[in-house]
Amino acid sequence: MRVFRYIVILTCLFLSLQGNAQEEMSLRPADTVKTVINPNAPAKAAFYSALVPGLGQAYNKKYWKIPIVYIGLGVGIYSYTWNQKKYHGFRDEYKKRLDGTSLGEADPTYGDFTNDKLIRGQKFHQRNRDLSALITAGIYILNIVDANVDAHLMQFNVNDNLSVKPDLNQNELDYKYNYGLTLTYNF
Repeated sequence: MRVFRYIVILTCLFLSLQGNAQEEMSLRPADTVKTVINPNAPAKAAFYSALVPGLGQAYNKKYWKIPIVYIGLGVGIYSYTWNQKKYHGFRDEYKKRLDGTSLGEADPTYGDFTNDKLIRGQKFHQRNRDLSALITAGIYILNIVDANVDAHLMQFNVNDNLSVKPDLNQNELDYKYNYGLTLTYNF
């Protein structure tokens, strides 16, 4: 008989809690706002950014990033062309000296350089040219990745129902402060 009583009490308690939960849930859908998530938006942003650098940022409406992309690409391309020009200058002068067609000390640009300095200048500018090409390619790829990640984060739900706040409590026993973070999620 006792077991039966406990079962009846637990069943009533469970049903009463279930009824309260259903009442709360029935009030909530009126408060929520549906957001439409476009799963193709990150792929479109990455494609646009790969097609024309900065176009993915414009698609994401992050216009302030476009000048940064073009400045980075412009500096990389300028550095590449400048090092390429210097590399060819050193190489051509070294070839002229090997052929015997060089002006020698009368040359205003390379007259003071020895053959060893010309070879080192070639290697230096060749290495910097290759490094500039890698950095420019990296900035281009970073542009695509930034557009993709930014489009993903635009779909991330950040509202007042989810919050992380720093928490500072004073312990009542020893009056020391306890530090922590409070994670709040409201249903």
